[in-house]
Amino acid sequence: MTTDADRVIATTRVFDAPRPLVWKVWTQPGHIAQWWGPRGFTNTIHEMDVRAGGVWRLTMHGPDGVDYPNRITYLEVVEPERLVYLHGDDGESGDAGFHVTVTFTERDGKTELTMRALFATAEARKKVEGYAVEGMHQTLDRLAEHLASLT
Repeated sequence: MTTDADRVIATTRVFDAPRPLVWKVWTQPGHIAQWWGPRGFTNTIHEMDVRAGGVWRLTMHGPDGVDYPNRITYLEVVEPERLVYLHGDDGESGDAGFHVTVTFTERDGKTELTMRALFATAEARKKVEGYAVEGMHQTLDRLAEHLASLT
């Protein structure tokens, strides 16, 4: 029997930065372009409309020289508490996409961030887990480094 746990990749991290700053660097193109993605990746942000129904289109440039177009559609935006979005399913890649929920919780002047990706099936999760789990951790490492450079 498949449960949600079989379909989820998630992590929680506490950042030594106030919640409004963490929200800002996650939702402003000039900031997120500096840290989004695993080590070695750079980004071109084509559009980023952070509101329910808005779209974030970016190209991630891999260290292998390959470009990875991404499309994110925001489903819910509750500043500065929560972002819910569909990553993928742009009708072009043939990828079914996955839902992501990011929560930003105030913790004594720091921010506890939880990122939870929910895939359509356990098989879809298993297909990406080899690189997605480490990629999520590296992305949040880069976020921590970016935040440290601002404070």
